[in-house]
Amino acid sequence: MAITAFYAALLGLFFVFLSFRVIGWRRLKSVELGHGEDSELLRRMRVHANFAEYVPFTLLLMAIGESMTAPRPLIHVVGLTLIAGRLMHAYGLSQTPHILRFRVGGIILTFTALALSAIICLSLSLPFLVA
Repeated sequence: MAITAFYAALLGLFFVFLSFRVIGWRRLKSVELGHGEDSELLRRMRVHANFAEYVPFTLLLMAIGESMTAPRPLIHVVGLTLIAGRLMHAYGLSQTPHILRFRVGGIILTFTALALSAIICLSLSLPFLVA
């Protein structure tokens, strides 16, 4: 599963970056828990949380698809789409005010990667279910 490992590593590094953005702002504003009514902290937390909500499941489906010998270029398409979506979403939502076209574009690309990886898994597993 080298392809999925590659994209997981890149996304893992981006997750650390997003984590440090939250931690740094917490320290700067002396907010231990929650968002302390700080709108910028809330925005950074949502960027981080949204990443955590979608990336792991998509990577799991990518890994399953790759382990079931999905075409390698297709796994790359899913990985690149996921990375582009997460970068666009994080950028769009991190701006004040947020840039809706990047936020929405990021969501669309993320959902595309998630749906495509699910379809890959379905198409590869169905023949085993009816045999």
